[in-house]
Amino acid sequence: MRLRVEQHQARRGDDWRMIEAPLDVAGALSQVTAGEVVLLDCATLWLSNQMLAGADLASECETLLAALAGCRAAVLMVSNEVGQGIVPENPMARQFRDEQGQLNQRLAEMADLAVLVVAGLPLVLKGRLPDGFA
Repeated sequence: MRLRVEQHQARRGDDWRMIEAPLDVAGALSQVTAGEVVLLDCATLWLSNQMLAGADLASECETLLAALAGCRAAVLMVSNEVGQGIVPENPMARQFRDEQGQLNQRLAEMADLAVLVVAGLPLVLKGRLPDGFA
């Protein structure tokens, strides 16, 4: 995994500023200013980190959503669709799938644009892709 992260960082170049915030994304969002663009990668990993830390998920999700609503920067968020497979066998996996689905719905509700990418192809669920995008 470390090698994958290093390769990803090398591909994106030196113009990117990276903030590692495995649990405190709201705090990281408070550090950005108007005119910046934030790539939050990813809501799924953030939720997984919250669950494994034993956090109050409802409270943490509300904090994240409030931080996104108040963020002065443009935010692009990556999240995984985890509800299209089989129903997981164990309770924690089922809870994660349900929580991720609810979080994704709330993120999409507040977003101007929601795009599902399958096989590298964008499917616009909400809003309109900018001209020349895709």
